[in-house]
Amino acid sequence: MGFGPVIDELIDALRVLPGVGRKSAQRMALYLLERNRAGAQRLALGLENAAEKIGCCQECQNLSEQEICSMCKDISRDKETICIVESPSDLMAIEQSHHYKGQYFVLKGSLSPLDGRGPNEIGIPKLVSRFKEASIKEVILATNPTIEGEATSHYIAEVLSANNCLITRLAHGLSMGSELGYVDGGTLNHAFSGRKPVLTND
Repeated sequence: MGFGPVIDELIDALRVLPGVGRKSAQRMALYLLERNRAGAQRLALGLENAAEKIGCCQECQNLSEQEICSMCKDISRDKETICIVESPSDLMAIEQSHHYKGQYFVLKGSLSPLDGRGPNEIGIPKLVSRFKEASIKEVILATNPTIEGEATSHYIAEVLSANNCLITRLAHGLSMGSELGYVDGGTLNHAFSGRKPVLTND
């Protein structure tokens, strides 16, 4: 027996969040309705505004309120180095380590044919076109150390190998199966310092 169609719809809506099952969604919905109506209204307004106003940067694909995000506009950043990550949370983890000062390109996930994510879906054509417009000397592949992340990293290295630039991959410090968004800053600094070329001419 449910609480009625309106509350049931709210519970189902909350279940779109990662890791939130029906019980957790029900607990959140009831808390907002019983104890924090003002918080519920603020949350609803915040989500509505974000959904309407937040898009993707036309250069790096990161979440942005403008066509070109602030990091892409920042003239102090190294324009000849580009770090490729899978998600905005990965980008934020790297930024919080205060080690990397170059540009970014945010993939829309990793390659996963079974989930319908091919090169076009994650933005590889946009990445390739960016190389035609800029002088990039080093590409840092910072996809997650998962099977999909490794496959994506290898594919990108092959695609970009003709651009005559150094292609490196974050090395030690990152364990297989982990995600960058949950890695501490010290580990990320260690991984950046130990990066190595992905493709060599040997």
